[in-house]
Amino acid sequence: MDQITVIMDEPGMMRSLARIAHEIVEKNRGTEGIVLAGIKRRGVPLANILADNIEKFEGVRVPVGEIDITLYRDDLTKISEDPKTRSYEFPCDVTGKTVILVDDVIYTGRTVRAGMEAVFAAGRPKRIQLAELVDRGHRELPIKPDYVGKNVPTSHNEMIQVMVEYYDKTNEVRIVRNG
Repeated sequence: MDQITVIMDEPGMMRSLARIAHEIVEKNRGTEGIVLAGIKRRGVPLANILADNIEKFEGVRVPVGEIDITLYRDDLTKISEDPKTRSYEFPCDVTGKTVILVDDVIYTGRTVRAGMEAVFAAGRPKRIQLAELVDRGHRELPIKPDYVGKNVPTSHNEMIQVMVEYYDKTNEVRIVRNG
């Protein structure tokens, strides 16, 4: 039977997202030219929470886009040699902007690499930054988040589950241990 432990409750999760929002504004010296890009699935509601927080703190709503990295994964079966499907939706042109990829958990780094490819398919950003709610380690690629809510060292047989109200009717982070 799996053992499930809540490692971040809703207040803890919201505090982490508020802190990340402050760090984004501070590191970028304001909100000018920032575009948040939520990686589907749970990165999208997290990006919207970050945008809500930035708006609350700064009085400015930063644009939020969505990225579906399925066609860019190097460890999944290819759908086509030359896919024509658009895997991103942005409310503005990303060229010359600071695009902040937002995702729930960083593990090997392959999702982030795929997310960067999708951003470059959309345009030529000035820079790309990375915001992750949880960093669980075990990177296979040299990718490091700029903003992290919580570092959680894990073993390969453990799983991190990020629950978001939009999909799961609750906001919390769990670690699931097989066994």
